[in-house]
Order: sequence, then C-alpha cells, then structure tokens
Amino acid sequence: MQPAVRRVHDLVSALRPLDNLEGEHRADTQSWIANTDDIFRRAKPATPPRHLVSYTVVVDPTDLSVFLVDHINAGLWLPTGGHVEPGEHPTETARRETREELGIDADFDIAGSEPLFLTVTTTVGVDNGHVDVSLWYVVAAHRDTEFTLDPDEFRDGRWWTVDEILDTDPRRFDPHFPRFIHKLRSLVSAESA
Repeated sequence: MQPAVRRVHDLVSALRPLDNLEGEHRADTQSWIANTDDIFRRAKPATPPRHLVSYTVVVDPTDLSVFLVDHINAGLWLPTGGHVEPGEHPTETARRETREELGIDADFDIAGSEPLFLTVTTTVGVDNGHVDVSLWYVVAAHRDTEFTLDPDEFRDGRWWTVDEILDTDPRRFDPHFPRFIHKLRSLVSAESA
C-alpha cells in the first residue's frame, strides 16, 4: 500500500461510527482501500469512478448552525469541499478547499483536524453516477464571518440552524447530512458534559 493511501486507511480506521450505516461505510471503505491504490480522482468528473472527497462543514460553535452552499452541479445545499488530489492528505484538502471556496483559513477547533464522519454516496446532478467516499471535517466560524464564494460552483450560501435543517425536506441536502448533524450534536454534548 502506498504511503498516501496508508494514511487515508489509518484515518478511516480511526473513525468511530455513529451508527450501523457509518460502520458499513467504514468497512466498505477499508476494503476498497485495501484492494487498490487508485483512490484519488485523476480526471473530471469520475476517473476513477470511486474516489475520495473532503467535505468541510462550517459550524458556528455558539449554536451549531452550519453554513451550506447551493451547489450548482449537484442542485443541493451542501457543505463546501472537494476531491482529494493524488497523494494529498485529506486534511490538507479540507484546508485548501476552505480557502478556495470560502476565502477563509480552516479552524478545526470544534472536532479537531481529523474527520468526524464518513459516507459513501453515489453522486447526483450534472456529474451523477460516480461514488464519492467523503471524509467530513468540521470547520469553526461565526455567523458574522464574511465568505468569498466561488460563483462558478455555488449559486448562493447561507447559515442554517439545526432546527431549520431538521424541518426541511431532506432531499435538499446530502442524503447523510441529518446523520452528520446528529453526530456533531452528540460530540458537542459529550464534550460539554
């Protein structure tokens, strides 16, 4: 196993699953990584057809509201983030994508610089049909933070409260987003107890 791939395998193995589905995604990802070194996207949109993504969920630590973007290609409200470049560490991808897509430096104070969540999802929208193996990072920012959004990727961006997310049609978000919110709330509750 190549060193860059080994580092990803170690990150995935260290994740504590929220539920059975995340446990299944972790086991599936560990098996995938054990059987190939071709885990990084080499060509847009889908070469190889399954590859790594680093999501960066911007969270206000005061109330756990999240900043999401209206993603043009996916047609969904999503966290920012992007594909992990060949040989790049996924945490570096999270830092890079936060700078590129929001114009801020990533602050990992809430959950640390390791991913909080893992999902395996078949994509929708313009680039549909390939599989994103996504490592979800938490980036702290306050609601008064000014972002510079990439107009080629996003129609808009806005803060969502936890209640707004839970009260909105889940088809407007990544299919795993409500579960991510649950895991984030569990983490913060455990730390404050």
